[in-house]
Amino acid sequence: MKLHILAVGNKMPDWIKKGYAEYSERMPKEVELLLAEIKPEKRTGKKTEQLLQAESERIRTALPPQCYIIALDESGTQITTVRLAGRLTEWMESGRDVVFIIGGADGLHPGIKQMAHEKLALSAMTLPHGLVRVLLAEQLYRAFSITRNHPYHRA
Repeated sequence: MKLHILAVGNKMPDWIKKGYAEYSERMPKEVELLLAEIKPEKRTGKKTEQLLQAESERIRTALPPQCYIIALDESGTQITTVRLAGRLTEWMESGRDVVFIIGGADGLHPGIKQMAHEKLALSAMTLPHGLVRVLLAEQLYRAFSITRNHPYHRA
């Protein structure tokens, strides 16, 4: 099974790259964690709707075929890590790849949110988009460790 993260934004600081790499490298081969950076639209003289539309087209192009789509959005459902572990088990049993979409500075186009099978929020607070990559990777690793009774997660 593959867990894909499509994240609008590139040229992340080294600490973001290292943080993400730390957790993605810990994932076992049976649950591969893959990051694809989506180039953000230049913000010079364009309206937000135009920016989001251009980014949404790039996101749609990068989507793996027949995957289960989760949009990360501050208005999405908040779940516990233990519940995420349960969801991860369900996804693994379904045999479908899962893709998490992280928007850019202006969020996600409504069309992307609408096509998503679900929306999740890591927090009710607005988080830096680079940091979301690290937090999501850590939570996915933690969820997997729960499914295997690994001592990484201590309740």
